[in-house]
Amino acid sequence: MRLLAIDTALEACSVGVITDGGILTRCEIVGRGHAEALMGMIESTLAEARLAVADLDRIAVTVGPGSFTGLRVGIAAARGLALVLGRAAVGVGTLAVHAEEARTMCGRHAVLAVLAAGRDEIYGAIYAADGSERLTPRAAPAEVLAAAVEHGMLIAGSGADLILAALPMDTTARIAHRHSAPDIAALCRLALIAPVPIASPRPLYLRPPDAKPQAAARIAHR
Repeated sequence: MRLLAIDTALEACSVGVITDGGILTRCEIVGRGHAEALMGMIESTLAEARLAVADLDRIAVTVGPGSFTGLRVGIAAARGLALVLGRAAVGVGTLAVHAEEARTMCGRHAVLAVLAAGRDEIYGAIYAADGSERLTPRAAPAEVLAAAVEHGMLIAGSGADLILAALPMDTTARIAHRHSAPDIAALCRLALIAPVPIASPRPLYLRPPDAKPQAAARIAHR
């Protein structure tokens, strides 16, 4: 399967392409410049893989949790390409990608994938050793997620140290990585085996946006 994977969920803008020869990846730390960087990165990665856009069989994209703006950029690009090409677009959770990277690094273990979310909360989910979801993604205080950690479990993501500090004294766990942005190669691997989706990818928002319209700028309804 020839697959294009896109990640714009957090600070990185990443593109991966699976061909018969393996996985080609590009990753740039862009902060808020995803929209400006993404299409050029797709074009250059496909060129390196010697593929045209029409050669693709599947499009994949991270759907969150992550940056509100970043998620919209990647998902809109994936859905647009899938629509034009008549191909399937697969959405993969950011936390699932972190868990897949942890298993690749440390072996097949259960993983608590966590992202620092601010407001004294962490985005977290637990995945079994086979990758199946055991605890659905949620926003919660570190103490709540730490209480779900089992002996020998891996912890992965930018919230790992917060979880480690909140663990009960009798619980041992190991940090696999502390990454914030998901690994694009891990996204490629998960998207390759994902079932054909029924619906187009949609952003996974675990709480309302931090930014809210200023009350003074609102227009009164008549």
